[in-house]
Amino acid sequence: MEIKLKSGTPLQQKTACLVLTALEGKVKSALFKELDQHLGGALARAVRDKEFSGKHCQTLLLHPSKALPADRILLIGLGKEKGAGQERLRQAAGSATSFLQDRGVTRFTIDVASIPISARNLTAGHRIQALAEGAELSTYRFNRYRTEGVNELPAPVENVTLLVEKKARVSELQPALEESRHISQGVALARDLVNEPGNVKSPDFLARTAQSLASDIDGLKCTILDKAAIEKEGMNAMLGVAQGSVRDPRLIILEYRGEEAGAHPIALVGKGVVFDAGGISLKPAEKMDEMKMDMGGGATVIGTLATAARLKLPVNLVGIVPAVENLPSGSAIRPGDILTSMSGKTIEVLNTDAEGRMILADALTYAKRFSPRVVIDLATLTGAVIIALGHHATAVLGNHDGLVRQLIKAGEQSGERLWQLPLWEDYSTQIKSDIADVKNIGGRPAGTITAAAFLSKFAADYTWAHLDIAGTAWEEKGRPYTPKGGTGVGVRLLIEYLR
Repeated sequence: MEIKLKSGTPLQQKTACLVLTALEGKVKSALFKELDQHLGGALARAVRDKEFSGKHCQTLLLHPSKALPADRILLIGLGKEKGAGQERLRQAAGSATSFLQDRGVTRFTIDVASIPISARNLTAGHRIQALAEGAELSTYRFNRYRTEGVNELPAPVENVTLLVEKKARVSELQPALEESRHISQGVALARDLVNEPGNVKSPDFLARTAQSLASDIDGLKCTILDKAAIEKEGMNAMLGVAQGSVRDPRLIILEYRGEEAGAHPIALVGKGVVFDAGGISLKPAEKMDEMKMDMGGGATVIGTLATAARLKLPVNLVGIVPAVENLPSGSAIRPGDILTSMSGKTIEVLNTDAEGRMILADALTYAKRFSPRVVIDLATLTGAVIIALGHHATAVLGNHDGLVRQLIKAGEQSGERLWQLPLWEDYSTQIKSDIADVKNIGGRPAGTITAAAFLSKFAADYTWAHLDIAGTAWEEKGRPYTPKGGTGVGVRLLIEYLR
């Protein structure tokens, strides 16, 4: 899909559809009055008959016949004025794009200048980026394995024009548009990796994908540790999780240097369980197919590193993805086993389905060799976070409130919201083991927090935050600009934080 900028007057545009936005209860601007005159009062009648009021993502499609150059006019609601900002624009653009695509409209124009949002700090660049992201991300589909009914799918959107008022703004806003393209590309990459089926997505597949990206993107370096190298490093927690599968583990290290060589990097660590059956502590069969998404954190790290390199962000980054498969077999670890992690801490395995925290323990220890100034890990770690927060927010915990606040702010800007949970020392008592240094589960109470408390034991030497994306990495129903399947959550959040 091509998104381009153009200057001009909205009601004079010859286009298959002109998209205009409106706040709830405020369909009375000068532009709408002029539009209503051309339509012979059709808009006023629609408002009077309560067909359109500007509610969030509400649509009204009008056909002006020969009254205007545009073949169609689509009104899209932004909701109430309070709280209207970038995320509303993303959702509006996504909803409008999906609405038009379903009706066979593959080229259309969105008017930017008349957007009725006057939020503080919402620049023209922010508007362009939000609209472009919403439009492009809404068209994502994972159809590569479909062979039947492909011709019946809606035609892909070919061209979206973002209309600005002055010609000088076109060149001025081009960087924001280009930035949104790279970010959307990174999200799509993460979504693709999550959506790949388990029979394709081995740890080696993830490793080869990372290597291919490093070959194609300037400034990106990839190092892969195979099983022998992982054994040499003493990463026995990771090896323990992997030993039930015939597919060997990989440790993926991506590096991007955007600052001077001496600057300490930010390290991003992503859980990479390519399929999680639970091991000997076998999961229920229902929805086990969705466990191909248990490498969502790793997908986000790969997508973020690729995006940061394409954007040439002035920061040094390290991405670490421990990639394994967790299956039951005669060689799998058992409940009651004790593993010695890379850090030297011993772990009593009481539940083999609490495997993500074990591979992250070794990855967090490995990250120390890069002397990071900040470490952020992302993981589809606990079902408990879905009970706590549903599918609307990612849980954030950490050992530095300043870092947590920065991430929360980035979440508000990017639309990938975070909610902080406490990480008091009291919770660590739940993961004390009688026969090892730590046990890998702390019981049902505060499951998300005790999982983070476990990770904190391996992240004590640096500034660290943990994002539990179990509730946000997968979308079951579809939302504006987020179709069903993998969401790619975290890429936009982390890029916003890094910027």
